Amino acid sequence: MSVNSLHPTRYWHPLENGKIQCDVCPHHCQLSEGKRGLCYVRGRENDQIVLHSYGRSSGFCIDPIEKKPLNHFLPGTPILSFGTAGCNLTCKFCQNWDMSKSRQMDTLASQASPDMLARACAETGCRSIAYTYNDPVIFMEYAIDVAEACHEMDVASVAVSAGFIDPAPRAEFFSHMDAANIDLKGFSESFYRKLCGGSLQPVLDTLQYLVHETDVWVEITNLIIPDANDNPAELQAMSEWIFNHLGADIPLHFTAFHPDFKMLDTPRTSLGTLQQARDIAMEAGLRYVYTGNVGDMKSGSTYCHQCGQLLIERCQYELGVWSLDDKGCCRNCGVKLPGRFEPLPGTWGRRRQPIRFA
Repeated sequence: MSVNSLHPTRYWHPLENGKIQCDVCPHHCQLSEGKRGLCYVRGRENDQIVLHSYGRSSGFCIDPIEKKPLNHFLPGTPILSFGTAGCNLTCKFCQNWDMSKSRQMDTLASQASPDMLARACAETGCRSIAYTYNDPVIFMEYAIDVAEACHEMDVASVAVSAGFIDPAPRAEFFSHMDAANIDLKGFSESFYRKLCGGSLQPVLDTLQYLVHETDVWVEITNLIIPDANDNPAELQAMSEWIFNHLGADIPLHFTAFHPDFKMLDTPRTSLGTLQQARDIAMEAGLRYVYTGNVGDMKSGSTYCHQCGQLLIERCQYELGVWSLDDKGCCRNCGVKLPGRFEPLPGTWGRRRQPIRFA
């Protein structure tokens, strides 16, 4: 596959003003010939919208699946992670900005076809593959082809996404996914507009679609940023919305911000702030609420909502106590833990293993 190859796409339509509108996400970029959309990897060439990053990645790495983060999907197993360049949001706090904000195709240093990725998963024992680092909705054609190849190898597909996508491509993209972690960045339109360059409602629509209209296993991440989206009232409103619209069983991860990209003067999130957010969410009725990026075993572990038994102990992606039976039920009281579990947990641990393709 040539690194200069362009891949055709189909979510676009011509406009009367001579431009072509991309219909993948709510930005609806209107493009003249030779121009790229806000995401940078979708652009107009020869009177059609093409994908510039098909088969090209910013790197490949085997991670613990808990790092995505997914706590209720194949715990302890390794997952092959990769992404491309570009993004359809402009978050000032982006923690993968070197890839997602890249405007250099040189960032895409690695090449891999869908079949190569599927074989790599099988050969390394990865139970799943993650489309991550930047948002996979912008390279959906590549991700879908990879997912199809992986499914033939009995390898699951995981989307790590902000959920900022239009309904038609959303239905096609997620029909190929087995699990998703959706990054709910805040709970106000002003936050999305000022700090993310997007809007909240399409993300809420994606969450409701996934939970109520698909079989995709869904978990949610909220990166808490001091003095930006950490207001207790906003956290309460978000938690109540999740409970009322998605249900009590959706795992919610509150993760710690560290200064990065255009918010270098903003302090790190304290463990106390994360624990307060967790308390608010659990008081709102959510059963499985976690903290991340802080290494706190208690708030990073899973407990039975019925009897309080420690079901899955975690410390920085390392699993300890495992109190689930071979059907994914609490060994103490028998209640089933929501999620996708195998009879025994994986043993990958906290390792991070970069891989290269010849």
